[in-house]
Amino acid sequence: MKKKRLSSLDSFYDTFESPVGVLYLIFTGEALCGIDFTKPVDLPRKSSHSALAHKELKAYFKHGKADFTQAISFTKGTEFDHSVWMALKEIPFGETRTYKWLAEKIGRPNAFRAVGQSLGRNPILIILPCHRIIESDGNIGGFSAGIDIKRRLLETEYYMKQAKNG
Repeated sequence: MKKKRLSSLDSFYDTFESPVGVLYLIFTGEALCGIDFTKPVDLPRKSSHSALAHKELKAYFKHGKADFTQAISFTKGTEFDHSVWMALKEIPFGETRTYKWLAEKIGRPNAFRAVGQSLGRNPILIILPCHRIIESDGNIGGFSAGIDIKRRLLETEYYMKQAKNG
C-alpha cells in the first residue's frame, strides 16, 4: 500500500498543556481550525506548524496576552456562525459581554438564542473567546467544554487583569 503524501491542506493536531487541561490544536495546513478538549481520533499528530499557537497560548495563560496572530480558518459553520465567532475578538481580555450584546454587535439584535447556539459550535475556543459571553442577568451561561472550565478561564482572566492594573 502506498503511503499518502501530506499536502499543505492536510489536517493534523498537536497538543498544548494548559492550566485548564490538555488542549488539542487542530490545523489545516498552517491555519488553526480548532481547539478542543477532546483528542481527534481521525487525525495524525504533528507539530510542524504549531509553534506560533503554542507561543501565543503560553503567553495567554502566563501573562494574559490576548492578541492572537495565529492564522485561523473555519472548516465548518455558516456565515452567521462566522460573524458571531469573529465578533468575539472584540471583547477585551478579562471582560464579559452578553448574548444580547453579541447579537446586536453582528446586526441581529433579536437573534440572541441563535447566537448562543452558534457559540456552542465555536471551533476555536480561547482564541475566539466565547467563554466571555454571559447571560444578561449575570449568570455564567453555557460553555461547550463545561461550566467549570468557563469559570476557570473567566477567573484567570479577571485576576490577571487585576494584577496588571493593580
